[in-house]
Amino acid sequence: MHPLRLGVNIDHVATIRNARGGAHPDPVRAALIAAEAGADGITAHLREDRRHISDADIFRLKAAIALPLNLEMAATPEMLAIALKTRPNACCIVPEKRQEITTEGGLDVVRDRAYLKPYVEELLAAGIRVSLFIDPESAQIETSKALNATIVELHTGMYCHATGQGQLKELKRIQAASTLSEKLGLECHAGHGISYDTVGPIAAIPEIVELNIGHFLIGEAIFTGLAPAIAEMRRRMDAAR
Repeated sequence: MHPLRLGVNIDHVATIRNARGGAHPDPVRAALIAAEAGADGITAHLREDRRHISDADIFRLKAAIALPLNLEMAATPEMLAIALKTRPNACCIVPEKRQEITTEGGLDVVRDRAYLKPYVEELLAAGIRVSLFIDPESAQIETSKALNATIVELHTGMYCHATGQGQLKELKRIQAASTLSEKLGLECHAGHGISYDTVGPIAAIPEIVELNIGHFLIGEAIFTGLAPAIAEMRRRMDAAR
């Protein structure tokens, strides 16, 4: 069974900062705390409208942290240029709509294969690992492999928001998708909406090697502190594994 890594998304530390303006709270400080608390990587989403993370944050994170940096980005020329300049460990290409509050689903890699192809190729040529954020569907996984992506990150939002038999059905989709991903030689990650209550069954899937969790941890940190929130998530992940 693969070891299970925890990537901590620090976007919403920047959301709180931007609500008031100024420099506090600092997402770079949050990343350093996350590293001390047991995170294996840091994720940040540089959105086109800069609603939370800023360009300066990305450069500061790259310079300040020893952990791998996972840059979530839309497939646009602007974001590609920033990625090539900052050289994060990995870039996770995600769908992005200006009006959405958060990422609402996976990329349609099948439909957008031709458009995504040059972005994947340029990132790979620069030595950056490429992750595609997709729904747990076989066609999306197979096309991601055909594009030579390094990683697929399975969207867990439908599972996390479902209940009862609906949640069980979504979990089975994620299990099947992770099995196919490993069979095809793709590293399998998962994320979106994961909480203490939903992490166990996902963490127990042996083919998944990384969970990326953000909003819940930042929210929980209001009540317990960031380091204890991350440590508790790490504990639950390890127990399920």
